Amino acid sequence: MSQYLLSTYAVEGEVRGSPETPEEMQKFMERITSLETEMKASGTFVFTGRLHDPDAATVVRSSDGDLVMTDGPFVESKEHIAGFYIINADDLDAALAWAGKVVDAINHPIEVTPFFEMPGA
Repeated sequence: MSQYLLSTYAVEGEVRGSPETPEEMQKFMERITSLETEMKASGTFVFTGRLHDPDAATVVRSSDGDLVMTDGPFVESKEHIAGFYIINADDLDAALAWAGKVVDAINHPIEVTPFFEMPGA
């Protein structure tokens, strides 16, 4: 079994598909809870997280042997990772099927990326 990153992106300033009323938020949370319950029951779920906006990020890099820290994202872009799931799946097709369920639940596109597995590890 392999692990996959299912990540969703947001565009700065865009609130596409976000719940606007308390009723919409309740339905959104019910869909998420149902999805995560299904993932846990199947052994698929590993971890999930929602990230702060990019202005909360700090970039750490090396410069002439010193560590330099810079506020904000590494890349100047309007698009940023907003949240993610790490899942176990038998193969890419299974990971894509789970990604489709996430899309249905959150109404945002999902990027599916396999984790690199070190041979012999």
